[in-house]
Amino acid sequence: MKYENIKTGKFLDRPNRFIAHVELDGHTETVHVKNTGRCRELLIPGTEVILEESVNPNRRTKYDLICVKKQGRWINMDSQVPNKAAREWLEGGGLFPEEITVYSEKTYGNSRFDLYVESARRKAFIEVKGVTLEEGNIARFPDAPTQRGVKHVEELARCVQEGYEAYLLLVIQMDGVSEFRPNWVTHREFGRALAAARKQGVRILAYDCRVTQDTIEIQNPVPINLEEPYAG
Repeated sequence: MKYENIKTGKFLDRPNRFIAHVELDGHTETVHVKNTGRCRELLIPGTEVILEESVNPNRRTKYDLICVKKQGRWINMDSQVPNKAAREWLEGGGLFPEEITVYSEKTYGNSRFDLYVESARRKAFIEVKGVTLEEGNIARFPDAPTQRGVKHVEELARCVQEGYEAYLLLVIQMDGVSEFRPNWVTHREFGRALAAARKQGVRILAYDCRVTQDTIEIQNPVPINLEEPYAG
């Protein structure tokens, strides 16, 4: 996945979850933030950020904020890119060795999953979650409570019961992390749902990404730790 027409700026502040103010070429630019999550550990005043210039002349904002530098590491925070990167990776043979057909936004039961894969030997639903939260070189998800995420995980388990393959693909939008863990402090229910789904046959996968200022590409598998910490 490659971006076009990028520029480097300096993050100033974020008045709401949709926009931010960025210092760009000596002036303050109001930009669209392509991630409605909190991202408080990323969007710190003075932080270097990457913007992509829009080709749509009718937009209210000229730029999208897509990437941020944290402690020398580029982190992509575009919430729309994990699905695109996952599809590119799948179609390039990243997960399945045989020839496959990939469909987007496939409905099953009460959920709509990000991807559906068919081949002569398999039928598989895949839900993709982008991960931007990193603490102590450990990637965590979610950064805010997500009942929708819990529902998706539970629906994946039902897919397995109906005879499908089911995957939760955690696309970690940075490289070099040591492992993935659920964000137990923020949403313990999601972590428990994840652990239960794996016991029911849902395949939980985590991969990091090679991230540059203008590209993101799924790269290496990351160890997953679903052990629930003692609540005290």
